[in-house]
Amino acid sequence: MAAKPRYWVKKILTRNTMSITRRSFCTAALFSLPLIQAARAEAPATSGGDLSSFLSERSIGKADAKVTVMEFFSLTCTHCAAFSQNTLPELIKKQIDTGHLRIVFRDFPLDQVALSAAMVARALPQERYEPFISALFASQDRWAFNRDGNVTESLAQMALLAGLSRAKFDAVINNEALKRAMLERQQQESIKYNINSTPTFALTNGKTQSGALSYSDFVSFAGLS
Repeated sequence: MAAKPRYWVKKILTRNTMSITRRSFCTAALFSLPLIQAARAEAPATSGGDLSSFLSERSIGKADAKVTVMEFFSLTCTHCAAFSQNTLPELIKKQIDTGHLRIVFRDFPLDQVALSAAMVARALPQERYEPFISALFASQDRWAFNRDGNVTESLAQMALLAGLSRAKFDAVINNEALKRAMLERQQQESIKYNINSTPTFALTNGKTQSGALSYSDFVSFAGLS
């Protein structure tokens, strides 16, 4: 069952004042490999404890749903935001809450800002993950593209509204072990599923489809009715 909207989600959304539709399509463009190399060249990783909880699956929908779809997304991709706002709510109502569909979220950050946001989202309890990334997508212009403000501070404020303390926020975004693990997994999956743009959706049989799919296009791709 999809998580219900919470007060902190509404607080984040009140910060969004700009349109997300004016920017061009987001592409990976060899982003991950340079970041992996840079991370490896830095000082020894900050102790982050067991990374398994950070890297464990994040999904919505029943485990025994008829269809499982992986969504490869970047939190700074405007087309990912369009899918989150325009298509996902209808999917939740008609396919996910009814037990037909399960969506597994796969991080595919296109830049450093998206990577930091993805790390922060994974630091939250699992039940807050999907509401938080949905709120980030809905307020994307406020935190990711605000040229007059500090992106890190904006992200920290939103994380605080979701219940993540500033101390934990700072620890997470400086966790080099987590950063490397997420980027290396992204690189592996980009090869396995031939991912070069976001959003990209993948079925368990390897079939993929890219773009901010409409509800009807998504249902057709997934073989749902």
